[in-house]
Amino acid sequence: MRKLNMWMACLGLMAGSAQAAEPTEVEFFAGKSITILIGYAPGGTYDATARLLARHMGHQIPGAPTMLPQNLPGSGGIKTILNLYSVAPRDGTTLGMLSRSYPLEPAFNPQSARYDPRLFIPIGSTSKEVSVGVVWHTKQIKSVADLYTREITTGATGATDDTGRFPTLFTNLTGAKVKVITGYPGGNDVTMAMEKGEVDARFGWSWGSLKSRSRSWIDEKKVNIIVQMGLEKAVDLPDVPLIMDFAKNETDRKALEFLFTPQVTAWPLVAPPNVPEARIKTLRAAFMKTMQDPAFLAEAQKLSIEVDPVTGEKMQELVARISSFDRPVIERALELTVMK
Repeated sequence: MRKLNMWMACLGLMAGSAQAAEPTEVEFFAGKSITILIGYAPGGTYDATARLLARHMGHQIPGAPTMLPQNLPGSGGIKTILNLYSVAPRDGTTLGMLSRSYPLEPAFNPQSARYDPRLFIPIGSTSKEVSVGVVWHTKQIKSVADLYTREITTGATGATDDTGRFPTLFTNLTGAKVKVITGYPGGNDVTMAMEKGEVDARFGWSWGSLKSRSRSWIDEKKVNIIVQMGLEKAVDLPDVPLIMDFAKNETDRKALEFLFTPQVTAWPLVAPPNVPEARIKTLRAAFMKTMQDPAFLAEAQKLSIEVDPVTGEKMQELVARISSFDRPVIERALELTVMK
């Protein structure tokens, strides 16, 4: 009996030592910093959203780590995606504010987007979104029908991100005449180019971003909104046609669903693969607490950043759904987004 008791006591000491070897979340994050890689240049809504999170989310994480935003633009957001996937530490100290199209890129851009989107671990998105196509007022383009006979140019950060893919899709689906000019570092640069007359339009512009960054253009009718792109219309754009309405058949409809499901997770904060499950749970909980924090909400309102959060778990479900579409649907989506 004495030997049994000694053996049990030894097991207890061993278990206690194993538990002690695992740092608590407070112990892990205390004194550390968390880098948020941002896939685009400063000045746009991806950048503003990531920096807003960096100022507030750390307070909700055990140990109160500092959060440091770092812009890493390039290749329409692919540079940040690949860095987070292959280079960043997998311990919760590096996150990414990725292009919302990251679940689609391997299908569209297999040569450079060499990663499995299902292996990323979503933390959360501050809101859903609908994108719009707008034309500068001097072009006198007020409807899709006007573009059947008159060509316009639109600026893009890359041929394969939303600013390049969406106008290409719009052109191929509807027969509108839109020429895509690529090479701009970020969406803000496209906006400035449109204002200066370098290009006529911007497509793939988040409606929430347009309202927050360029509200005066809406009020002063400096831009004409000719189409909205998403699974459903924005409630405050009831009279602007939705891209889904242009689907000619069921394959088109499913291809559009494949393309626009990422709009539901508009500003995705994502962790690299293989971050410990307990740490992901901590980060997801901190994200959702931040979405309810009065100081965060007050600054979001001041910056006109909409807050309608999507959980990391929901985002993961959507990525899985995108990955489940069959090949004919993906091939139709690819066909619609190829520049001709």
